[in-house]
Order: sequence, then structure tokens, then C-alpha cells
Amino acid sequence: MNTMAGGNEPAKQIGSKQFLRVLLGTAAILLIPFVAMQFTGEVNWTVSDFVIAAILLAGTGLLFELARAKLPTLKSRFIAIAVIALCFVFVWAELAVGLVGSPFAGS
Repeated sequence: MNTMAGGNEPAKQIGSKQFLRVLLGTAAILLIPFVAMQFTGEVNWTVSDFVIAAILLAGTGLLFELARAKLPTLKSRFIAIAVIALCFVFVWAELAVGLVGSPFAGS
């Protein structure tokens, strides 16, 4: 039997319901700049911007689901989700404005 950290309950899996929830959430978030592009010239995303944002958002959402499903205690889930969120914000900011001047930011 597959158990978590010596516990008595079987390890949880990420199911199709959680996967679908992440994909729908990603699509909903990406609709915001897509719709904004239809009404203003100030939002100018390319296809690669949408692809990179989709990978970043979906990857973060899947990591959230994985942490929620696999970590046994509320405290460990909170810490993992906080670290994942901080990494997401750092990568997003680096890609947007180049905080540290990495090659990813185009500098």
C-alpha cells in the first residue's frame, strides 16, 4: 500500500477533475489580456506571450494541486504553496520587467 510519510492513509492522486480545474482557470485568466487586446492598443501580447503565460499558470496550478494532494499536514501545505506562489511571482516579474537581468527577460 502506498502511504504518505508513514501515515495510515493512502497517498492522494491528482485526478482529471483537478487537472480540468487548473486548465479552465488558466484559460479564464488568459482571457483577460485576450479580451483587453480587442479594445485597447495598450495590451499587445504575442502568441509566445500567451504560450509562456499558459505554461507558467498551468504549471503553478498543477504544483498547487500536487502540494494539496501529497502533503500530509496543513502547515506543510501552506509552506509549499507559499514557496510556489513566491516563485511564480518572481518568474512572472522577471519575464515582465527583468528584475535581475536574466537571459529570459531579454537582457
